[in-house]
Amino acid sequence: MLFHFRDKFPQLNAYWDKYLPFQKRMEVPAKSVLLEEGSVSQNYIFIEKGCVRTFFNNKGDDKTVQFFFENDGLSSLDSFINHIPSTFTIETIEPSIIYLLPRQYVAQLIDDLSHEPDFTSLLLQMWAIRQTHYMNEFVSFIRDTPEQRYQNLLTQRPHIIQRVPQHYIASYLGVSTVHLSRIKSKLAKGNPHF
Repeated sequence: MLFHFRDKFPQLNAYWDKYLPFQKRMEVPAKSVLLEEGSVSQNYIFIEKGCVRTFFNNKGDDKTVQFFFENDGLSSLDSFINHIPSTFTIETIEPSIIYLLPRQYVAQLIDDLSHEPDFTSLLLQMWAIRQTHYMNEFVSFIRDTPEQRYQNLLTQRPHIIQRVPQHYIASYLGVSTVHLSRIKSKLAKGNPHF
């Protein structure tokens, strides 16, 4: 779970090593639920290999919120921090290798690291980057058409198009799989204007 921090903060390797024994390594198949909507998040999740999505159920339909890949860390943050039921499910899309670090050890690690110079500001910078990403996604969902959002995926995050099944991408864009097929067909015919 903490391996993605090793590259960013190599001077803190002693901390990462200290908490390695508390991480649980899991090899899981596709469609493994790592956190169920309505449950309280108990672990921080790090993806060594694979693809994960977050989604919620809306009157029987899954609505995909986000995708995560190798070297990403995630949790249902509000649930994890405030000990409240998660508003979404976390599920693997591909066979994946993940690490789980229980909440108590995350809290201890953060407490340990809070005494290190500059770590808090660097952590806040990383958090701000992720929050900015989420805000941009939110604004795009309001401002842009599904066609524009699909084109944004093609240009900015093509790995999602390459690795994620189409029905999850359609859910993420807020369209049916039929509508997504139409969007792709128009793009394939060289008609990017909708």
